[in-house]
Amino acid sequence: MNWTLEVVIVPVSDVERAKKFYADQLGFTVDHDTVINDDARIVQLTPPGSGCSIVIGKGVVPQMAPGSLKGLQLVVPDLKRAHEELVGRGVEVSEIQVVGQNPRPVPDPLDNVGFVFFADPDGNTWGVQQISSRA
Repeated sequence: MNWTLEVVIVPVSDVERAKKFYADQLGFTVDHDTVINDDARIVQLTPPGSGCSIVIGKGVVPQMAPGSLKGLQLVVPDLKRAHEELVGRGVEVSEIQVVGQNPRPVPDPLDNVGFVFFADPDGNTWGVQQISSRA
């Protein structure tokens, strides 16, 4: 039996601001934006090519302190290009960092060990890792 992770709740203080960040700056697709009433809203967004979405909202999502989610991770095949896209979209992102060493030869020296890091407007933190091929 496969067990797939499909949704992660991201705690935010301002749903509209967060939606703009994830959709406009990160390029996530808005799957749905459901306003139930003045006190309840759910917005689901999915990174391009991902099988897992994030949900932001109010009133009907678990209560978590905005900015308390740390270490979410995206994977891309080309970290240099991803970094350029993030910078071009106005995201405050770290420079490319190499974390550790590869245990075996890989097609690109950034594979598995190349990362950039950023935070959303509430302080939820993300890493982006390069993996261009999987063994």
